[in-house]
Amino acid sequence: MPRTMLTDKRWLKLKELMLNSGRVYNKFDHRMTLEGILYRMRTGIPWRDLPPHFGLWSTVFRRFNLWSKKGILNTIFKHLALITDSEWLFIDGSIVRAHQHSSGAKSDKDESIGKSRGGFSTKIHLAVDSYGYPVHFELTGGQRNDFVMAESLIKHSPKSDYVIADKGYDSQSIRDYVTEHGSEPLIPRRKDNTKKNNDMDWDLYKYRHLVENAFARIKHFRAVSTRYDKLERNYASMVSLAFAIMWLSMHT
Repeated sequence: MPRTMLTDKRWLKLKELMLNSGRVYNKFDHRMTLEGILYRMRTGIPWRDLPPHFGLWSTVFRRFNLWSKKGILNTIFKHLALITDSEWLFIDGSIVRAHQHSSGAKSDKDESIGKSRGGFSTKIHLAVDSYGYPVHFELTGGQRNDFVMAESLIKHSPKSDYVIADKGYDSQSIRDYVTEHGSEPLIPRRKDNTKKNNDMDWDLYKYRHLVENAFARIKHFRAVSTRYDKLERNYASMVSLAFAIMWLSMHT
């Protein structure tokens, strides 16, 4: 029997959230379907190589694709993140390599896959709370600069007292946006910036590693650290599931 990830307590919590979506998810095969999705997330194997213990691979994938279309996994992540501590908000971006099989989707969109000297890649733009737990994320192609998504991350995250980011977000427009939203920006200035960093709270800035820790935790899952999904929505669902697993430790 393959190793599974859900304890009874965690499954009961997830089932409760899925039932709140207005659909019936109290069958045993739904639990095994979710275990199959988690197994693929952890190992990064092709769907066709999924062990038969989880059921037919086509059934597991079809249900994952359906849940992805309906935004079920992202909804679960958002519900679990409601207990966030929003005193501090840390934002950052991280690039993940896109496998060659992830390209070629029949879509008019770029599917958040960018091409650079390093090859195809996707960037996860993430905001975490005071304890380093994720509250919002967005995907772009790997070539996009971090600061491009800063305003969107702040807009869709809980209001916080401070917004902390690294030098990649050194922009007066971002600082003004943070201030307009009732928060205080804590962003160090680059060396070529004529303004100095005398206003920086370096003790608080040291906690910026919390957002990097969040990236490190989800990249333990191979289907997150390397993107195999052709569609942006499917990869976003996989990332949402990884973040939901992080939050489950707080709820169970």
